[in-house]
Amino acid sequence: MFIDFTEIDLFAGNGGKGAVSFRREKFIPLGGPDGGDGGRGGHVIFKADSNLRTLQDVRYNRKYRAENGYGGGGSRKTGRSGKDKIIRVPVGTIIKRKESQEVIGDLISDTETVIVCKGGRGGRGNIRFKSATNRAPRKSQPGEQGEYGCYQIELKILADVGLVGMPNAGKSTLLSHISAAKPKIADYPFTTLEPNLGIVKYGEYKSFVMADIPGLIEGASKGKGLGHKFLKHVERNKVLLYLIETTDPHPHRTYKMLEKEVLDFNPDLIAKPSVICRTKSDINFELSQEWNEFNADLNIISSVSGDGLNKLISTLSSLIKNIEN
Repeated sequence: MFIDFTEIDLFAGNGGKGAVSFRREKFIPLGGPDGGDGGRGGHVIFKADSNLRTLQDVRYNRKYRAENGYGGGGSRKTGRSGKDKIIRVPVGTIIKRKESQEVIGDLISDTETVIVCKGGRGGRGNIRFKSATNRAPRKSQPGEQGEYGCYQIELKILADVGLVGMPNAGKSTLLSHISAAKPKIADYPFTTLEPNLGIVKYGEYKSFVMADIPGLIEGASKGKGLGHKFLKHVERNKVLLYLIETTDPHPHRTYKMLEKEVLDFNPDLIAKPSVICRTKSDINFELSQEWNEFNADLNIISSVSGDGLNKLISTLSSLIKNIEN
C-alpha cells in the first residue's frame, strides 16, 4: 500500500540522574565526592533509505520513544547514554511540527539523517558541586527531559520527469514501455491510484527516473479527485511531461486546463521546463482542427508501436542534462 502522509508522536529519552557518591578506599575514610554525571537521553532520528517507497511502516506505529539515559555512578563514572531511536523513511520525506508547520527536515538523498527530537542532557553528579566552602556536597541534578511532540510526515516523490495528464491519457502505458516498471494498465479512467516510478535507460550507463502521477481532472488544485494528494508529487520533478491523447477533440483546452491546475497548486512550477506529447498516435482517428493548429512543437508517440519513443527520451534526457549542468 502506498502511504505518503501520516502523523506520529515522538519522545526523546530523558537524561540520567547524576550520582551522589564519595570516595571510599582503605586508609582513606573521608574521601571526597566522586559521583559521576548521568548519561544523555537517546535522540529520535530520521534516516532516508532509498530501498523504501512508502510511509506504511511509519504510519502503523504511531508512537516512537528513544531510551532514557542511565544514572551516573561512583568513581566519577558517567552513565551510559540512551539508545537513539532511528526511523527509516523513503528519500523525499519531509518532517514538520504539527502545530507550527515548521519544517524540521527534508531528506532528499540516501542515508541523509536529521535529529528531530533531542535527548535530555544527563544531570550533574555531586563532584560538580564541590567548592572551597562545601567539600562534601550531597547534591546532584536530575536529568533533563527529552524533547517530544506531534509531527507530520509527508512523502513527495523524487523523480526527474513527472507525467501529467487526464485519466486514461496513456501515462502508465508509456512508463511500462520505456522502463521496467509494471503499473496497472486498463481501458478505463483512474486505473492509476498511486504514483509509480520507473528508471528509463538510454545510451551507455545513463538513465533518468520517471514518475507516473495519477490522472488530473479540472479542479484538482482545489482537491477535487484527490488532486492535492497527487499534485504534490510533481513539485520535485525536474521536467513535466504533459500527455494528451489523440482522440481528444480539444487538445489545447486540455493542455491549458492541466497547466492551470499545476500552477494553481504551486505557481513556482512555472519555472520548470515542460514537454507536450500527443499519445496513442497508432489509433486510426481523424484529428480535430484544433490538433492541426496545435501540432507544431509536439512530440507524437505511440507506446504500443514504439513510434517516437526514442526521440522523446532524447528530448527529456537533454533537458535533464541542461538542468543538472
